[in-house]
Amino acid sequence: MSTYTRRQLSDAPFLAAAAGATPARRPVWFMRQAGRSLPEYRELRAGIGMLQSCFDPELVCEITLQPIRRHGVDAAILFSDIVVPLKAAGIDLDIVPGVGPVVTSPVRTAADVRALPRLRPEEVGAVTDGVRLLVGELGQTPLIGFAGAPFTLASYLVEGGPSKHHERTKAMMHGDPAAWNALLGALTDITIVFLRAQLEAGVDAVQLFDSWAGALSLADYRRYVLPHSERVFAEIADAGVPRIHFGVGTGELLGAMGEAGADVVGVDWRVPLTEAVRRVGPGKALQGNLDPAVLFAGRPVVEAEARRIADEADSAIAMGAAGHIFNLGHGVLPDTDPGVLTALVEFIHEL
Repeated sequence: MSTYTRRQLSDAPFLAAAAGATPARRPVWFMRQAGRSLPEYRELRAGIGMLQSCFDPELVCEITLQPIRRHGVDAAILFSDIVVPLKAAGIDLDIVPGVGPVVTSPVRTAADVRALPRLRPEEVGAVTDGVRLLVGELGQTPLIGFAGAPFTLASYLVEGGPSKHHERTKAMMHGDPAAWNALLGALTDITIVFLRAQLEAGVDAVQLFDSWAGALSLADYRRYVLPHSERVFAEIADAGVPRIHFGVGTGELLGAMGEAGADVVGVDWRVPLTEAVRRVGPGKALQGNLDPAVLFAGRPVVEAEARRIADEADSAIAMGAAGHIFNLGHGVLPDTDPGVLTALVEFIHEL
């Protein structure tokens, strides 16, 4: 893939668990750990737009490092957003506070799809500069790069923003399959370019977020989405780093998501890890899956739930899972007490 000499992090618990080896301790990191729950993040970002932050290498580096310093988690995840490669390619969109990504001109016809720009690696140079800064700062802590999966990116583009029912997306998917597959093909190309750029800059693992795939039936996922996600994972396989696949509300899709090509499958809080390994099958590591809302229930409850998940994970490994990475079942909620997260990391490390 590149002439980059990747850091040698053979003792990193996160990478060991992802690869099916025995980690020195149970690894833990949190989705959305670098973000709104941290007061130092809110102070740093005051008056600076989300997308502006994502294209500032120094800010990307500092925000990514904040939860490493505070919580002592076993992996950093690059501070970015799934729409960053779309913005970099030239699509007119913005992240509106309290709303999310908003697209100025939604993509709803074959002509709209043909007009989509392609992404060139140099257009995400600010992101890769941030990765290079982080590689120099993180020491022995692995860095996870990420991208949005083609279906989730398509949903934002077709709907024009966040959607509860994805009605326009599904209408295009079923009503014009040719345009749909052309759209997902273009977004797959963008996603591959974005992930390869991060890999060549030095990330140690990647996660593909299919945040909205849970809105689909298994049959529709297999027909309209899975081939494109498979291509993403296939095109980055030569990097030789762990590949993680995650979606929300995707319990019925876990088997198919496991087939897409990832080494680790993320599981949200709705499905026990012992059931997840049955659906995913043996040979892949699992990641998850504490309900983020439980973090508001008090330390005894948090510890009891964390212990339950750790026990389920050990059972899942006995059933054939390659390993377990402790995480939440989705992202850290904005009003979460950072002290609770720090205490949870310490507790997981003691198990």
